[in-house]
Amino acid sequence: MASITLEKLWKKYGDVEAVRGISVDIVDGEFMSLLGPSGCGKSSTMRMIAGLEEITSGNIYFDGELINKVRPRDRNVAMAFETYALYPTLNVYENLAFPLRAARWSNADVDKRVQEIAGILEITDLLDRMPAHLSGGQQQLVGLARALTRAPRVFLMDEPISHLDTRQRGRMRAYLKRLHIELGHTMIYVTHDQEEAMALADRVAVMDQGLIRQVGTPDEIFHNPADRFVAGFIGEPPMNFLECEYSQEEGRHVLRHNSITIEMPPHSESWAQRGAIPQHVTLGIRPFYIDTGLEKSVRHTIPAEVFVVEPLGDMTVVSVNVLETRLQIVTEPDFRAQRKQSLWLAFDPARTLLFDAETGKALANQAWNQERAAGGTGDIKAS
Repeated sequence: MASITLEKLWKKYGDVEAVRGISVDIVDGEFMSLLGPSGCGKSSTMRMIAGLEEITSGNIYFDGELINKVRPRDRNVAMAFETYALYPTLNVYENLAFPLRAARWSNADVDKRVQEIAGILEITDLLDRMPAHLSGGQQQLVGLARALTRAPRVFLMDEPISHLDTRQRGRMRAYLKRLHIELGHTMIYVTHDQEEAMALADRVAVMDQGLIRQVGTPDEIFHNPADRFVAGFIGEPPMNFLECEYSQEEGRHVLRHNSITIEMPPHSESWAQRGAIPQHVTLGIRPFYIDTGLEKSVRHTIPAEVFVVEPLGDMTVVSVNVLETRLQIVTEPDFRAQRKQSLWLAFDPARTLLFDAETGKALANQAWNQERAAGGTGDIKAS
């Protein structure tokens, strides 16, 4: 195992800046996910850690030791990709044993390690099979097992399960989580799938356009995103956004979306009193934190029109138009409404986020932080 430090790391391909001066510390034994859309620089970052890509500038350290010039074979890292590339003429046992025999392990140590990894991944009954007789999911498990057998300092995974179907991905996530718990390897997992990153990682580094936008636990990046990009990228259905003007009316701090007045989030009041809220802001609210009503009330003050209703079994997703802006709302599974039907919405103010409309940076979400600091879960209840 090893701690990893990336220090002002750059990677350029000609005039293209794939990775732009990123820095992050990965703790020994941590499961870190590099999450972002295609082309954000996450795979280039992983390949530089492995030594497969030359560093344009910056430094990489393993346990405080500079490894920029260390050959890939001498870094003692294991890699798993979307393709598993098993040796077709060797059975599963020999596929797992191959890197150990190449490293001149004794037969007893080879057998002990193969049996240990096969037991953790529950593939002991596959050891005598040939790769051609395995399903895609089984081949993926064997590929992961082979990468792990030689006890690397760092385990790197580049979207290793993205090609599997939904059920297989769910099973593989469970195996990967168990692997990390059982073996304690430092793991770096590259993915564009936020569900994988959130379910697996101790911390997530959200990347975009070669930059790290935010590093934090899954809870932190979900509840307290650093900017609008992170807020919109994390969560399904994604966060809703409304462009608003900040103003003071009759001594109150309020937000206005065209003709609609929206209550200022309570955790932003102190910012407003200090004059720290810009005139143009973006309000963010997740679909789970919007309540619907058929009539206007003290709470339900935002008019909306139903665009489409999507029953999904355990919940219903309702898309509505608030003036010219489309919002999504998650409701109870028995919710029913007709297209163009009028609704009234209520936003949970404790769950409303504000972003600077010009820079996209988060302005305030202190309610979640205060709850965490007080020893709570950060799961603020609707008011």
